[in-house]
Amino acid sequence: MKYKFLSLSVFVLLSFTTKAQQLSKNIWESSKLPVPESVLYSSTDNKLYVSLIDGAGNVKDGKGGVAILNTDGSVSNEKWVEGLDAPKGLARYKNTLFVADITALVSIDITTGKIINKLEIENAVFLNDVTVDNKGVVYVSDTRTNKIHRIKNGQAELYLENVNGANGLKWINKNLYVLANTELLIIDKNKNRTVIAQGFEKSGDGLEQLKNGDFIVSCWAGLIYYVKANGEINKLQDVQGQMNTADLGYNPKENMLYIPTFNHNSVIAYQLLMD
Repeated sequence: MKYKFLSLSVFVLLSFTTKAQQLSKNIWESSKLPVPESVLYSSTDNKLYVSLIDGAGNVKDGKGGVAILNTDGSVSNEKWVEGLDAPKGLARYKNTLFVADITALVSIDITTGKIINKLEIENAVFLNDVTVDNKGVVYVSDTRTNKIHRIKNGQAELYLENVNGANGLKWINKNLYVLANTELLIIDKNKNRTVIAQGFEKSGDGLEQLKNGDFIVSCWAGLIYYVKANGEINKLQDVQGQMNTADLGYNPKENMLYIPTFNHNSVIAYQLLMD
């Protein structure tokens, strides 16, 4: 397995401000949500799916669930799915919503809101984020064990190990993008690893690609970064000590970011402004 860095010509340049990109003031804030960890924008139904831990992030207490918000911030159904433990990352494939829930990958029928499968991942400790490829193969990160698992045809297998602090995942153009501690990696079909960007102040959490090929990265501690395709990173927001910025969602049509604030118990919408 190869592990390499991009050439110095595209090495990360860290800047605390940027003239080209900035976040608007809050467009809206949906409050009183019990520990929202992840937001998934679905263009299929123009809804926001929000995982709600409602307790500790590593305890199987049955208090967690998934809510649905409208894109204006109003609550469509706060208790759309109940009975989960500490749900985190979300991914959609056709009419199935996949949810990482501590040691299990939960599958939900979006049409009915019913749980259709709960697949326990062997030796999992802290499943965190989920992504799915264009054939329905699911990838899920386990941050505490530094592993990424793959679920294909209903069977789970270890896909990668020694991925330090593996969290945010995104399948893009036949490659797996991974937030691993303070780095953004790309994993190709041969499992070779390339560092796209590094130098985040805290461990990365949420990952979304923009229409121009650049990225938005959130760090749970309270940071949001704009990451250019060449690896340059620019800090868009620093609210450390005020609220968290967990696994964000993105609406490309409106250029809107949806930030779950975790212990602040809300989802905040911002518009990404581009010069």
